Amino acid sequence: MTEDVVIAGAGPNGLMLACELSLAGVRPTVLDRLPGRTQENRANGLVGQVVRALDRRGLYERLSGSAEPPRPSPAFVFGAMPLDLSRLDDNPVYGLPVPQRRIEQVLEERALELGVEIRRGHELTSLSQDEDGVTVEVAGPEGAYRLRTRHLVGADGGHSVTRKLCGIGFPGVTRDGSTSRGGHVTVPAELIDPVTGGLNVPGYGPIPPFMHHRTDHGLFVYAPFPTGTLVHTTEWSQDGDDQPMSLDELRRSIRRVLGADLPFGPPEGEGPHQLRRLTGGNTRLAERFRDHRVLLLGDAAHVHSAIGGPGLNLGLQDAINLGWKLASEIHGWAPPGLLDSYETERRPAAERVVMHTQAQSALIAPGPEVTALRALFGELLRDERTVKHIADMMSGADIRYDLEGTHPLTGRPAPDLVLETETGSVRLAELTRTARPLLFDLTPGAALAGALDGWHDRVDLVAAKPSREGLPTALLLRPDCYVAWASDSPTPDAKERDALRTALTSAFGAAR
Repeated sequence: MTEDVVIAGAGPNGLMLACELSLAGVRPTVLDRLPGRTQENRANGLVGQVVRALDRRGLYERLSGSAEPPRPSPAFVFGAMPLDLSRLDDNPVYGLPVPQRRIEQVLEERALELGVEIRRGHELTSLSQDEDGVTVEVAGPEGAYRLRTRHLVGADGGHSVTRKLCGIGFPGVTRDGSTSRGGHVTVPAELIDPVTGGLNVPGYGPIPPFMHHRTDHGLFVYAPFPTGTLVHTTEWSQDGDDQPMSLDELRRSIRRVLGADLPFGPPEGEGPHQLRRLTGGNTRLAERFRDHRVLLLGDAAHVHSAIGGPGLNLGLQDAINLGWKLASEIHGWAPPGLLDSYETERRPAAERVVMHTQAQSALIAPGPEVTALRALFGELLRDERTVKHIADMMSGADIRYDLEGTHPLTGRPAPDLVLETETGSVRLAELTRTARPLLFDLTPGAALAGALDGWHDRVDLVAAKPSREGLPTALLLRPDCYVAWASDSPTPDAKERDALRTALTSAFGAAR
């Protein structure tokens, strides 16, 4: 066996998985058919719980340029309808406006720091499996060659070669009736509202920034990112334009959507600048995420509308979920069924994204009946409970894994905590950067420490004091920072210690 894991695809999801495996002591090899990182900007930022997840790996500071922890966004949008999140006591929607090419750059830098081998210009062409591993055929710059690996992960996008070679179906819906256009532009300064940052379109009126703006004729978005101003339209009738995308085509589309002209010029700076047209779209979910020793990740397993920006939130969390499970399988301590739980845990998350992106697409469609639906939906959004439900759904905070235990935190992402340790106050996110399983024992005298006997090779103990009242007295965290077990008792009894050992066995294998 020459490799532990081969990852096909060096996009954000493949690189994130490579980092997670490396932190767990596995050295993957990453293959990508492109000779270098793509300069195409397929996403303009991160939305949802993935922002907290990256903070818990020490990557948020690299991406944001700030040493401050992430803060929830006070507002967002659902189906081109505004969500006032400032009313929520527990707002789960985090945002990080960083272009995808920068995300890939940071993840590649981190992967290389961890010793990952990235082979660009190397394309997976064939594979075969047996009981012990996978034989991979690769076309490289110097010719074809073969790799032998314990596991292969396909992170190679919606047209995944890995998925096709495994014969995994990709059922779903193809939409042919919409055309999206977008590009970086320069907007005259006098059109920008100095107070709101919105765009005042002559003959139309103000349009808020970073919000989908629906009209009877389409959708318009004005997004003044730090890296450049992006304008975007979506129309539901194709105009038959088969020429290369141009700024003039974008101007005509804006005129059709808004019924007014937006004066703008070409983008400033070196770029790269976005200017593209997308026709139609797909919503698809792989029939299965695993085929023996081959697994699918990110867009290879699911594709959907980009509305609301859920793609990287979903795919990067797939990678964080899969990484520690695959590593534990390779190290030989994975309990039965752990690797299969990758699909049972992450498929429902993908199904939720498919559902709410389709619902949002319906809410932005043209027609008076949709306008009436939006009026009703707007009334529902006056209810704080509805806003909270949608915020949890869009951020991924409503996902609860089916883990044994009755504590309300079990199966959910760990809350942001500040703990008092021997060396001073520390955020939980600063203690999870090694991607090791952790037992946070906040009981007097670390009363649960003895329960870790037999698991010290896999689980680290953090003895601390809570920084405030009302916190759990103990948390068992998986490497993906989901809670495997929790307690509120200041004096755990034998029953609770047994429950902790049961959780340790279920997540991290039998004691040694």
